[in-house]
Amino acid sequence: MAHDHTHVQEFFGSRAADWDARFPDDGPAYAAAVADLGLRPGDAVLDAGCGTGRALPPLRDAVGARGTVLGVDLTPEMLDAAVRAGRRAAGQLLLADVSRLPVRSAVLDAVFGAGLIAHLPRPGENLRELARVVRPGGRLALFHPIGRAALAARQGRRITDEDLRAEPNLRPLLAGSGWRLESYNEDSRFLALAVRQG
Repeated sequence: MAHDHTHVQEFFGSRAADWDARFPDDGPAYAAAVADLGLRPGDAVLDAGCGTGRALPPLRDAVGARGTVLGVDLTPEMLDAAVRAGRRAAGQLLLADVSRLPVRSAVLDAVFGAGLIAHLPRPGENLRELARVVRPGGRLALFHPIGRAALAARQGRRITDEDLRAEPNLRPLLAGSGWRLESYNEDSRFLALAVRQG
């Protein structure tokens, strides 16, 4: 597991400084995905694998001043970039691993995870940990600002049936981790919305 984390930290750490500049047009897609999550004023939400914190401002707008926004990332350079971008004002930033969140059980209303699923070393266990911190009936959004086919092309690979983001793979993975998939879109953007069971 340490090897997996080291790889993720190296990959994102070396790209953190210019990450936002590489994807300057993603803001509206983030805002739309946050809107689809259905947050209410006063809710508590976690941005898991928050990176440079692009989701934090729309998450803060959704939950308002009384709400709680936590941004968790494994890569210090990404959190530094979030601070430089002024996004720390939108939420509390924590250097932490989604496999061992420093959050009590069943205290959150939702989790937002942009680009997260492909970087989880143990997806079933990691999604269970996300379920642990969310109250029953709370929501999960797994998101990417472009669709599966466009993402594969950007990464120089072909879309495959083995991709965790494929609905036939994601639905049972979520179900075995405490989530029920409610809606799924992989075309213009990737957005899977799930509800915490229990």
